[in-house]
Amino acid sequence: MPADEIRASVRAAMPTVIDDLGKLVGHASCAFPGFPAEPVHAARAEVIRIMKDAGLANAAELDLEGGGYPAVWGDIPGPEGAPTVLLYAHYDVQPAPMEQGWTTDPFVFTKKDDGRYYGRGAADDKSGVAIHAGTLMAFDGAPPVGVKVIIEGEEETMSHLEAYVGAHPERFKADVIIVADMGNIECGIPVLTTMLRGHVQCTVQVDTIDHPLHSGVFGGPAPDALMALIRILASLQDDAGNPAVAGAMQFDWPGADYPEPLYRQMAAMLPGVDVIGDDSIATKLWSKPVISVIGIDAPSVAEAGNVLIPSARAKVAMRIAPGADPRHELDLLEAHLRAAAPWNVKIDVQDVKASDAFKAPTGGPGMAAAQSALAEAYGTDVSQVGSGGSIPLLETLMKASPGAEFILWGAEDAPANIHGANESVHPDEIERMIVAQVLLMERLAEG
Repeated sequence: MPADEIRASVRAAMPTVIDDLGKLVGHASCAFPGFPAEPVHAARAEVIRIMKDAGLANAAELDLEGGGYPAVWGDIPGPEGAPTVLLYAHYDVQPAPMEQGWTTDPFVFTKKDDGRYYGRGAADDKSGVAIHAGTLMAFDGAPPVGVKVIIEGEEETMSHLEAYVGAHPERFKADVIIVADMGNIECGIPVLTTMLRGHVQCTVQVDTIDHPLHSGVFGGPAPDALMALIRILASLQDDAGNPAVAGAMQFDWPGADYPEPLYRQMAAMLPGVDVIGDDSIATKLWSKPVISVIGIDAPSVAEAGNVLIPSARAKVAMRIAPGADPRHELDLLEAHLRAAAPWNVKIDVQDVKASDAFKAPTGGPGMAAAQSALAEAYGTDVSQVGSGGSIPLLETLMKASPGAEFILWGAEDAPANIHGANESVHPDEIERMIVAQVLLMERLAEG
């Protein structure tokens, strides 16, 4: 199909694609424990309906062993000798409390004057469902390659899909795996995501005295547990803001940089606040560790008393560089915490998680075809970027389908503000990504 015909076909389908996306956003499909199950089930039913209407005739629930919300699965056999493409997205979303700063109802699909559509999941990752459905619509349900579709319902929480893929690897074998859960830095400027950081976490607890003590009577000689913990946590960064865990893997990012003014804007940095750390923005975001204290157990300001604190605990998270071994990096982090403990305080460090980083195989025909298709869809050159986020499922899929090439792209540009207030998507990004996927499948079929 000529590129002009593809563009015309996709443009004609966009009203349906956007209408379907709006209906999907209307379901508050938060799969976290404690949230109502009905909207998650309703969203899954909507996905099945959307995919069937797009031409995936056998779209159905895929029950995952071990419980959890089912995924949606379907497939279309390809012509004899054609490669197989696996399409991945997810229909569950992050919570969206109004106090987060939403200016519209997060579960009402709302178009604003900037041309973007707002709502929780509009980008992450119900836009991925829309892209995959639009791709199948362009082929009238008869793509030139074999297609497998897996739409997950628990990507944002404790996924059961990883274990299922590990137990049924043959079901997920493909030549190319397309993950539509990424996006460009800036709308209209195409990128391919080739690496993702991994994620490790631990807790660190400090104990110094048997029970709370009057800070005036006993303060001074006896160490306060919270003060000791603060000293330990402060040691995780040097004065410039660089991670200070010795031996943690890092490298200079080889692809496109992230413009600092755009980063400041997207990160909502307050005027005058420094960008911390050495190296480029891209290196700090995509190929260098970053350490965060994501929780502290200590008395609140409202409950504060004039006492020495006997025990304090924190959860520490470290994003690790692509290619790093998560167990090794977690060991380095925990060793640093223990070594930083002052005054012989009692310190206990416990594992929480160790998730793999990811490097997409490059240099193959699938990646070359994706780069060419993306450049044609956008009409400009394509750069390679990384992602500071983690998708542990990718390593599982790589083990299930050795030799598969991975294409990571989508409509989640930086202004989408995924996981935050006023999440949004630009319909032009969805349209261009559908065109790119159609072009990619045609080029894969041509060999």
